[in-house]
Amino acid sequence: MFLALARAQAKPIHLAATSRDIISVAARVADQRLESESELREAIIEGAALRVRPIAMTVAVIIAGFLPVMWGAGTGTEVMRRIAAPMVGGMATALLLSMFVVPFVYLLIRRHDLKQVPST
Repeated sequence: MFLALARAQAKPIHLAATSRDIISVAARVADQRLESESELREAIIEGAALRVRPIAMTVAVIIAGFLPVMWGAGTGTEVMRRIAAPMVGGMATALLLSMFVVPFVYLLIRRHDLKQVPST
C-alpha cells in the first residue's frame, strides 16, 4: 500500500492539479447535464474557481523557494542558478496552463459536443 501511495504522489504538482481540474469540471458537467453554452461556461468557471487558491499557493511556495537560489552569491551559485531558472519558468507556465489554457480547451471540446448532440 505504501508503494501505491508513493507512486501516486510522485506525479509532478502541475500535472496532478491539471488532471484534478478536468475531473472536477467534468463531474460537475456530468451531474448537471448542461444544455447550453452559458451553463457550460458557468460550470467551468465554478470548477476553476475551486482550484485557484491551492494551485496559486503551491506555485508561489515553489517559486519562493527557488528565488534565493537564483539570487544567491557564493560557491556553486552559477550551477544552481541554471537549475532554478527553468524550474521557476516551468512553475509559472504550469500556473497559466492550469488556470487558463486547460479550462479554455475543455470549453472548446465540450462546446463542440453540445453542438453535435441534438436537444431532446
